[in-house]
Amino acid sequence: MTQSIYDADCRRCPRLVGFLDQVKSRHPSYFCGPVPPFGDPQAGLLVVGLAPGLHGANATGRPFTGDACSDLLYGSLHAHGFASRPRSLAADDGLQMINCRITNAVKCLPPDNKPLGVEEQNCRPFLAAEIAAVRPKVILCLGAVAHAAVLRSLDLKAHGQSLKSLAFAHGAVHRLGPVLVVDSYHPSRYNVNTGRLTEAMFLEVIGLAKDLLTRHTHD
Repeated sequence: MTQSIYDADCRRCPRLVGFLDQVKSRHPSYFCGPVPPFGDPQAGLLVVGLAPGLHGANATGRPFTGDACSDLLYGSLHAHGFASRPRSLAADDGLQMINCRITNAVKCLPPDNKPLGVEEQNCRPFLAAEIAAVRPKVILCLGAVAHAAVLRSLDLKAHGQSLKSLAFAHGAVHRLGPVLVVDSYHPSRYNVNTGRLTEAMFLEVIGLAKDLLTRHTHD
């Protein structure tokens, strides 16, 4: 049986299922389920985040939509031609991605934005199947957890690599076979407020991903 890239009815993680039920009871209008990927199904650039935010993707049903880091992500993607608009307001707002797709390493909202290792592992087959189906040339990992999930999904051993040999660092580029993996700090409110990530830094890393995609496409 072929592994799907998304299962709207997935209930593999008891802790996440229980938490989503609690959130749904407090916020009946919220999406509160596995959040589907968004964008071009054959995108050259795949952006991978950590997990849905409580009042963002978990509420709206679209990755990075409705939360504090939404404008920075979509604004930067728009500035480099990957999105038709600079803001993502709702799942039905008409926004279109251009040669870009956005997904998460963990599809369901975790308590305190911190998925357990077993939850990332349970979700990994979906990410691996999505990468195999989309066949992106460049993958942008937003944060260390997304970085590790993507590398594990790309079968490190088959490429003679390990997580230690491909360490996460903002702006780092790693090659695994035909795929280039680019790392970025997560565009979270915490990272921005503490100055760990600035708008200029994030624009620059999106530009790096675009340049790599352009060169990779013409190789």
